[in-house]
Order: sequence, then C-alpha cells, then structure tokens
Amino acid sequence: MNKAFGAALAIFTMLSAGHAAAFPGDLVIMQGLDKVTAHVSTFQAPLGATVRFGTLEITVRNCDRTPPEEPPESAVFLEVMEKRPDEPVTELFTGWMFSSSPALSALEHPVYDVWVLECKRTARESPKSQ
Repeated sequence: MNKAFGAALAIFTMLSAGHAAAFPGDLVIMQGLDKVTAHVSTFQAPLGATVRFGTLEITVRNCDRTPPEEPPESAVFLEVMEKRPDEPVTELFTGWMFSSSPALSALEHPVYDVWVLECKRTARESPKSQ
C-alpha cells in the first residue's frame, strides 16, 4: 500500500511541479484479461458510471492525463467490486491506476486482470485555464 501511495505521489508531483497542468478526462479506455479463457477485451468506462467485466463492476471516480506537450500518462481512480450471483458484493480494489505502470497498483484477482490504457476527454470544450 505504501509503495502505491509513494508512486501516486511521485506521479502527481510530476504532473503538477514545473509542468503544464493535467487535463481532466471523462472517459477511460481499459483492457481486461480473463485468465481462464485467455481472452483480452478492450472496453470504455465513462466517469462516474459503472461497467461490468465478467463478475467485476468497475466505477471510474477520477481521470486525469498529461497535456500533449508532456510524456503521455493517464492516472485513473477506480473502485472495483466483484458481484457474483447469490453472494454479497466484495470490494476488490480502490485506488489509482496509471497507464504507464500497470503493475504498480494492480488489481489482484485469480480470474481477471484489468489495466488502464488511456484517459480521454470527449467533451468539445477545452479545459479552463487557471
């Protein structure tokens, strides 16, 4: 847990200290691996919405990306729950995932792997400059 916090702090420091401000996004592109079938799926999750991947329910709470002039990086705050029929919902993961370092803060599950590819901004208006 401390390793993930340290990495999150380092990346946010990189995003804010001496660099252009991060852009908020509203859509996350993710991939998931079903380890039983070896099938990889690419799916999208809008900010605030819950999407399903197998028995997992994934909710995106925050999504930021670096501006185009910076090295590419997306930071996404996720909540991942497992919902199986006739069983209580289990919280599996709550925290930040980073597109450039998927193993840094990974979901640990015996059947599924999920990782972030990109945070996108689909709205037409540009972010407000401060």
